[in-house]
Amino acid sequence: MTRQISVALLCAAALSFGGCATAVPPVEVTRFHNAMPSWAPGTRYAIATAPLDGPGAGMPSLEWNSYRAAVDEQLQRQGLVAAGTNERAPLLVRIAFERSEQPLEGRRSPVSVGVGGSTGSYGSGVGLGIGINLGGGPKRMADMQLSVRIDDAATGQALWEGRALAAIPVKAPAAQPSLAAAKLAEALFKDFPGESGRTISVK
Repeated sequence: MTRQISVALLCAAALSFGGCATAVPPVEVTRFHNAMPSWAPGTRYAIATAPLDGPGAGMPSLEWNSYRAAVDEQLQRQGLVAAGTNERAPLLVRIAFERSEQPLEGRRSPVSVGVGGSTGSYGSGVGLGIGINLGGGPKRMADMQLSVRIDDAATGQALWEGRALAAIPVKAPAAQPSLAAAKLAEALFKDFPGESGRTISVK
């Protein structure tokens, strides 16, 4: 009986901390656009085969493909339609991701994002990187960042740009590429296009 009570108390404690072992922490999201995107539902888009220049740039990988699939799903939820092979699309979507591991007490350096020469900055965000470890000792955290830019394919002008960042315990199921990509993409496109220049926390 005593053992059962102890287990129950531990479970209750874990739930009171928000299920830290499995839940994804809030995602910090920043979006930029010069004006409300005016493309109509059904507008075709193509996702660039090479990652967006910046953090995580390089040749596509299996992990990058997870982020591409997650962004693809969110774009279609916005009413856009993926262009077929060799089909010209008015919108070109560029994607990049970054994953870095650091001890619990580590902090990220600020990064910047902007569209059309208008630049905004945001840092690691209050509360990111904080976790509860019932076993004692600091958790090793993974900082995961998804960056997406939607360009006018004809002119190369950036129409919309956003970044989503979350700090997740390395050993948590949510740190798996497919789950992390889905969570970051969903947060990034929440209430699309979002308020330009504002950083929000999405749970």
